[in-house]
Amino acid sequence: MERSNAGRPAGPLTFLDEGIAQVAFVVEDLESTVENYYRNFGIGPWHFYTYGKPLVRKMSYRGAPADYEMRVALSYFGPMRVELIQPTRGPSLYEEFIEKHGYGVQHFGVLVTDMESALARAARAGYAMIMDGSGFGRDGDGHYAYIDTERDLGVVFELIQRPAGRMPPEKIFPEEL
Repeated sequence: MERSNAGRPAGPLTFLDEGIAQVAFVVEDLESTVENYYRNFGIGPWHFYTYGKPLVRKMSYRGAPADYEMRVALSYFGPMRVELIQPTRGPSLYEEFIEKHGYGVQHFGVLVTDMESALARAARAGYAMIMDGSGFGRDGDGHYAYIDTERDLGVVFELIQRPAGRMPPEKIFPEEL
């Protein structure tokens, strides 16, 4: 059965029409979590990155310039991108999540083609940007931004404008043969 949005009022958050592209978990130990997913479910390969300066050129948190850092591992659950995040430095939305909820599902990611207009639509709907980072692509592009949707929608949403080219991962697990 094909789903349709016909007849539904057009809301300001139309970037949700394309569905969820990513689910992200905040984890205590990135290495052991990756190994568990691989050993128990065969999920991999995992691509590891450290998101922080200098890779992420510009970052903000709660409306001010920021300097936080996290290690991430990326893979897929079928067609769904999964991101595991271990915060390593600085105040961040991830630290807030751990204090409030412990470890677990922290956000859903949606893809946008124009971050500026997506953030403007979110602001008009009453959802402020909590944290963001930009400039992590090979050509200085790429932008992620978290909007404050947890109270109304039960989870934080991350807007993701993917870079044209991603930097090479720091490592891949399991190691490629």
